[in-house]
Amino acid sequence: MRPVYMVSGGMTKFSKASPNKDFRYMVKEAFDYAMNDIPALNLDVIDGSVASYFSDHFTRQLMAGIMVQDYLGLCPKPSRRHEGGGATGGLCFQAAYDEIASGRMDVCVAYGFETMSHVNTWKGNEFIALASDTNFDYPVGGFYTGYYAMMVRRHMHEFGTTVEQMALVSIKNHGNAIHNPWSQFPMKLTVQDVRNAEMVAEPLTRLDICVMSDGAAACILCSEKALEKYKFTDKPVKVTGVGCGTDSMRLADRPHGKVILLPHETEADYRGLKYPGVHSFRGGRMAAKLAYEMAGITNPLEELDFVELHDAYTSSEIQTYEDLGLCKYGEGGKFIEDGHSTTSGKMPVNPSGGLLACGHPVGATGLMQAVFAFWQLQGTVAKHCGGDGFLQLASPRRGLIHSHAGTGTYITCTVLERGF
Repeated sequence: MRPVYMVSGGMTKFSKASPNKDFRYMVKEAFDYAMNDIPALNLDVIDGSVASYFSDHFTRQLMAGIMVQDYLGLCPKPSRRHEGGGATGGLCFQAAYDEIASGRMDVCVAYGFETMSHVNTWKGNEFIALASDTNFDYPVGGFYTGYYAMMVRRHMHEFGTTVEQMALVSIKNHGNAIHNPWSQFPMKLTVQDVRNAEMVAEPLTRLDICVMSDGAAACILCSEKALEKYKFTDKPVKVTGVGCGTDSMRLADRPHGKVILLPHETEADYRGLKYPGVHSFRGGRMAAKLAYEMAGITNPLEELDFVELHDAYTSSEIQTYEDLGLCKYGEGGKFIEDGHSTTSGKMPVNPSGGLLACGHPVGATGLMQAVFAFWQLQGTVAKHCGGDGFLQLASPRRGLIHSHAGTGTYITCTVLERGF
């Protein structure tokens, strides 16, 4: 496979937009931002694109991807849509990587969007619930907050995780977003604020859960040949590791077995652990393992500088610390409690504010993570955040983005590194 570089990214502000704001316009806004950041880039040198959006229901429009392709002026160049629940954006980014690595394209645009405020919240939850098993889960009233409440209850039972530890995730991510003008939901919180918020599915309150959102994001990837020819940027970011994992749709079908070990772990670390059951995400562990192997990472806590992960729930961020090997299974609650995932901790997690604070326009979310990781590695966070450099980490060289669907049915992990 050929080396692949990310050379630009753009996004819209995630928000509850006007129902009259067209999805094509939002993608154009994000695309233009990315294009304008590279003076040497024009439509002629783009070979094609990959589109991502989660649901046809929100737009009431089939073939929305090709409508965007046309609006961007990219017809008749190749394009295809990717969909995979909450991991749609992450899958889209990896599909664009594949286009470049395989040699099919030299310059590829990955764009994604969702317009979720065009329907009422109850209707949006119904559309999202269609990503569960409609023959088994959906008829008995299944919805995702209920699933995640059940899973974290098992995590609490197995490992002693507390609601106060979960609240610390919300405090951290909403606090980070105060310095992110692209975010939807920045605020300063306390543990009491989170716990006193309206209960949605015990123990998850409204402030433990991300919000539905409207937004778009775009990433521009290219080959080494195109980078050298067009001199797009002197601060390219290289994609060095790609991994994807899956799991059964029905939680009841998930087996108990041995832990999938990462390079720095041994079977002795998990003797007696019933894994994964419903307290952890086997697909996330597989995605991380494959991405680490490809990138040559043997100890993620020591060799990554930050992570942008899919924190649709405070509980899932804690669970994902463990899946990614940032700490052992059962230690995720202590990891946040000890401050390790803050911007000044051992492993900053979601400096952007994550889904909890940025919002979750599903098809754009994984690409938003890539854009923020790209800006971190370039050292340009202040440039893109209105001069506020609070979230800029000190000389990061390698980061990971993590995108997650359903109850862990599709999960992607992608490693990005400074290429300069």
